[in-house]
Amino acid sequence: MAGQLAAFATDMSADQLPDDVGHAARRHLLDGIGNAIAARRTGAGRPSWDVAHSLGGPGEAVAVGGRVRLSAPAAALASGSLVHALDFDDTHGGAIVHATAVVLPAAFAVGQECRADGAAVVAATAVGLEVACRLGLAAPHGFHRNGLHATAVVGPIAAAVVAGRLRGIGPGRLADAIGIAASSSGGLLEFLDDGADTKILHPGTASMNGIVAARLAEAGAAGPAGAIEGRRGLYAALSAVEPDLTVLTAGLGSRWEAMSIGIKRYPSCQLMHVTLDAVSAALETCCVSPETIDEVEVFVHPDSIDFVGDVREGGLPLNSYDAKFDLRWSVAALLNDGAVTVDTYAPASIARPEVARLARRVTVTPWPGDCPAIDALGRVVIRRHGGMSTDHRVPASRGSAALPLSDQQLGDKFVQNCAHHTRAQELMALVMDLSTAHHIDAVLQIAADISDERN
Repeated sequence: MAGQLAAFATDMSADQLPDDVGHAARRHLLDGIGNAIAARRTGAGRPSWDVAHSLGGPGEAVAVGGRVRLSAPAAALASGSLVHALDFDDTHGGAIVHATAVVLPAAFAVGQECRADGAAVVAATAVGLEVACRLGLAAPHGFHRNGLHATAVVGPIAAAVVAGRLRGIGPGRLADAIGIAASSSGGLLEFLDDGADTKILHPGTASMNGIVAARLAEAGAAGPAGAIEGRRGLYAALSAVEPDLTVLTAGLGSRWEAMSIGIKRYPSCQLMHVTLDAVSAALETCCVSPETIDEVEVFVHPDSIDFVGDVREGGLPLNSYDAKFDLRWSVAALLNDGAVTVDTYAPASIARPEVARLARRVTVTPWPGDCPAIDALGRVVIRRHGGMSTDHRVPASRGSAALPLSDQQLGDKFVQNCAHHTRAQELMALVMDLSTAHHIDAVLQIAADISDERN
């Protein structure tokens, strides 16, 4: 399988990339840059940033939002954590993979190092996104059920594909890079119990390891040919479900899973978005004030409850990141505030007693279905004083593959992530036209200006 993925990655020229796939890749780059800028401005992802800037090495690339040149692996470490730090980055629903968080850092870091033009960076991004999505989709929830973060499992491989393609190492060496990268796959989900920072770190370390894997292969290191499908390979070692290996190559190059990556409307776990949309729709159709609510019952796919359904004592999340996986608290915040934004999960916000009190009135009911969790319907029943109730359902979450954001809606999100900076529109235009650019320097320079950091 490594050889087949490597052949796809090296054979697909920038000229052969379908226009709609290239457009989608640029959309995901735009969203990733915006999320990184928002994280930079709020101080999220700081440990990875500081460590990346302390590692030394040749000045090959800047991280998104920075000015100091780092080694390409170090730049990817910083950028990957920033893209993912607010949990506002895109997700492939079936794969449950944050593809851009591992692909963008590698594409931008190695793209700078190799002085690649915009078309090459966009094509490498599209190929990397596709590999990440297919690796996760071959065993849906398989890594998660084994206690592993799927993004950290497939991320090193996708980043190695991006780095190897941009470095021009050829299909044989790229297959080695895939095998080497797979040996660094992992990423524990234990952070779900105490809100630890490790999930934020996963995309950065995965992207960094993928770049290093490509360099090791280029230097002559061999990777196992069966690293993905072998009896001790990726799925055998790390997945709790038997993979469908045909998913990895069926229609590869003609049918693009990267087109099904959803772009988030809320900076929280994707698996709660359809519920938040149901609550939001209920608020739009009737007047509901928090003080009149007796109970809020949300109906959730059983596979989602493992991620977002834990009960916190007193209704308060452990910290800001824990709140992003606390469905009860997030529903309460939406009912109280009328919206869920980046500021919703700020430390002062999650400490609000009135939201905690409302969260204690939210119950989560398992709602089995014959579809994956990501495709489940959203449903909420709001019971109010006097016996009144509101039962609202939505078919899918906005921003998902079923209900994608328009370019205008994505642009609005990007501008908000840039805090309405005067150069946000200029940066957006550059990214959406990146395939015609001679290099990506201007994108990174303006991103640093908007981030308003001198490092």
